[in-house]
Amino acid sequence: MNFPAELKYTKDHEWIRIEGDEAVIGITEFAQSELGDIVFVDINTVGQSVDKEAVFGTVEAVKTVSDLFMPVSGTVLAVNEGLADDPAAVNTDPYGAGWMVRIKLANPADAAELLTTEQYTALIGH
Repeated sequence: MNFPAELKYTKDHEWIRIEGDEAVIGITEFAQSELGDIVFVDINTVGQSVDKEAVFGTVEAVKTVSDLFMPVSGTVLAVNEGLADDPAAVNTDPYGAGWMVRIKLANPADAAELLTTEQYTALIGH
């Protein structure tokens, strides 16, 4: 499995790429493999301030629905509109075309509490 070193991770299997005072968030390759075929992504929090660890949407797979948890506090600036037509992009390219939201960071220091690639792979046993 692929876990890019430039990303940070959560125990809930989200990844985050910090880009200045903004960040892009999605779910990890491990998470999508555990969920199976993604059939729908429901995120309706654009423009909303979402606290760290709060639910910002859901991802629906063939057999289950799973909450998406915000890795850091921030305001949702955009949702990946491409997922409406192609939710399977989360399965095929979780760190690229399968990204979920872009946020404006409320407190960039929150990122210091996230997991490194090494810590995340140890958590999931890879």
